[in-house]
Amino acid sequence: MYDNIKLACYEANMQLPQLDLVVYTFGNVSAVDRENGVFAIKPSGVPYEQLTVDDMVVVDFEAKVVEGKMRPSSDTKTHAFLYKHWETIGGICHTHSTYAVAWAQALMDIPNFGTTHADHLTADIPCAPPMADHLIEGDYEYNTGQQILDCFVDKNLSPAEVEMILVGSHGPFAWGKDAAKAVYNSKVLEEIAKMAYLTLQINPQAKRLKDALVKKHYERKHGTNAYYGQGC
Repeated sequence: MYDNIKLACYEANMQLPQLDLVVYTFGNVSAVDRENGVFAIKPSGVPYEQLTVDDMVVVDFEAKVVEGKMRPSSDTKTHAFLYKHWETIGGICHTHSTYAVAWAQALMDIPNFGTTHADHLTADIPCAPPMADHLIEGDYEYNTGQQILDCFVDKNLSPAEVEMILVGSHGPFAWGKDAAKAVYNSKVLEEIAKMAYLTLQINPQAKRLKDALVKKHYERKHGTNAYYGQGC
């Protein structure tokens, strides 16, 4: 019944080590089935080279296991929270990629310095403030979802336009229309984080990309007047 999302989830997770976004068993990707109100996610603590399609765990939006023999990722409640509150997303990816984590640990948004960034989003990549102590001591993974949601509300951002975030002191989450796009956005986030870091090493006073270039590069790929690629 859930073969499609289990396969999509497996294929997306296998991309993480290939794209150098994870080490050991870190990271996870999920793929949602909105019609049935469930998603498939990587099992917790299993090396990527040992994973199979059948190992993917199917859970509902309350993070309850629906199908699967293994314990789901420790981040399952975060995924469930975001699927429940953001009905347009179809896949979520969480990694501990080096440069994105460095920015998260520095508690800094990633400024929009150049056209690579603007090709994907007009805003700076937000960094959510560190979680309050009482929330850390509570339902931590669920509260991580709330932490992400609160950051988007506070900054007046749309998850349809900004498909990535840094969780302060923790690391990056990204999402998209499906699991494959969530992984794509995770890799883009890591590369933008690396470029921004290097930019500030070369010129600590580097300025944000001018608005006209931000608008031009974003609209080349997004919206009704997009002309990048082989659209029909």
